Amino acid sequence: MSILRNIMMTLAYDGTNYHGFQKQNGTALKTVQQELETALSILAQEEITVYGSGRTDAGVHAEGQVINFHTSSRIPAERLPLAVNSLLPRDIVAIDARDAAEDFHARYSAKRKTYRYTIYNAPYFSPFWRYYAYHVPGNLAAEKMTKAAEKFIGVHDFHAFCAKDTAVTDFTRTIFSCRAEKQGPLLVLRVKGDGFLYNMVRIMAGTLLEVGQNKREPDSIDYLLASGERKQAGMTLPPQGLCLYAVEYGDHKAQVVDRPDRPDSI
Repeated sequence: MSILRNIMMTLAYDGTNYHGFQKQNGTALKTVQQELETALSILAQEEITVYGSGRTDAGVHAEGQVINFHTSSRIPAERLPLAVNSLLPRDIVAIDARDAAEDFHARYSAKRKTYRYTIYNAPYFSPFWRYYAYHVPGNLAAEKMTKAAEKFIGVHDFHAFCAKDTAVTDFTRTIFSCRAEKQGPLLVLRVKGDGFLYNMVRIMAGTLLEVGQNKREPDSIDYLLASGERKQAGMTLPPQGLCLYAVEYGDHKAQVVDRPDRPDSI
């Protein structure tokens, strides 16, 4: 009798050519989940269902996305990345796999997630960053953005930083760290929290951008968190600048590796 195993796998992918992570049933839209399930099913010679730690939107990338799936395959976990990568398109790469506890779930077992939003701040946009950053040509007040980013740390109601069309009723999230750093032409926002609302990081980045453009002051973040009014916050920045950087599970943390086929990580 075959023993059903629960496999935890860490992935990196370029989301440019995909309509998000989640499979779109009843459509021909290409998604990361569909590519994974197809490749893993061929490899294991059985139907595989993949569960992801988060549903990244169309055009959003990942360096530390985590999935889990159940299989009766006897392929050792450490050999799974090499084996499945031979069946995946080049813009999706498995970088780690391990046998997990029976009750492990990529989404519901996650303790913390880190997202990164990248702004390319220079007069002219580098063609090598067009799929991985949002271009802002004018000068930005990076120090003010750093001060404003710190306002998000703690337990807050993030209703003002959530897309309107959502069924969520609890908007309280805990942010453990939030910082905006300028390195060369790149301004990178890194946010670590226990969970995120729909478009939350992209709206946070859009609001901080307005601070950097001197359209609002850092202290305005306090007002926005208290108001809960989406219309008072900044724009939702485009998806290509967003990357799911890492997911943490207590003793287990998703591995992040450098990608030689894309611009250097920050």
